[in-house]
Amino acid sequence: MTIKVLLVEDHTMTRMGLQLALEKIEDIELIGEAEDGEKAVDMAKQHTPDVILMDIGLPGIDGIEATQRIKDARLDSRILIFTSRDNEDDVFAAFGAGADAYIMKGANPQQLTNAIRAVNEGTAWIDPAIAKVVLKNINQPRKGAGSTTQEQRNTSSQKAAMAAGLTQREIEVLKLIVEGMSNATIAETLFITRATAKAHVHSILQKLCVDDRTQAAVTAMREGLV
Repeated sequence: MTIKVLLVEDHTMTRMGLQLALEKIEDIELIGEAEDGEKAVDMAKQHTPDVILMDIGLPGIDGIEATQRIKDARLDSRILIFTSRDNEDDVFAAFGAGADAYIMKGANPQQLTNAIRAVNEGTAWIDPAIAKVVLKNINQPRKGAGSTTQEQRNTSSQKAAMAAGLTQREIEVLKLIVEGMSNATIAETLFITRATAKAHVHSILQKLCVDDRTQAAVTAMREGLV
């Protein structure tokens, strides 16, 4: 099945490079390009792409606002943020607006392709660099709170996860979800069956009161569950 992709990028050379890269992939069809947020929203409504590759730093309305408007329109399109911004505020703002995945512009073509395919299939995909940045910020002690050892931080995370009703195995699965792993990869990593991995993911979504893996990953990072 061909994945219809809308590319949203304001830098001409970057857009041309991405266009050439995407056109070489057999199961991806580039159906349109937008250089600003307003045009991105209009084209998304007009073409309903499967995946929207969205930059954040756009003229007019930025990629986060464009994401919010597209999601408010209740389109079936999934939005993959593709940006050079890796600060916590942008990450949480993007996911808060409804973004389905987040990847850095330093990713190679294969990583980008994998991310597009994953998000099209409904799998959470968060660039490992982003996960590390957010987790690092979450684990930093607040001013005036005194120093905190790694052991204390791990204990705190475990207590928070347990408070959410997660079992030890579900905590392990949640950590792998944050790293962007699919059910198949989780199964291989933990030496369990795919059916068991799928069951754990389903249980995690229910306990965290979220609708999908991306929301589970964001909740885990925001609440310090892993």
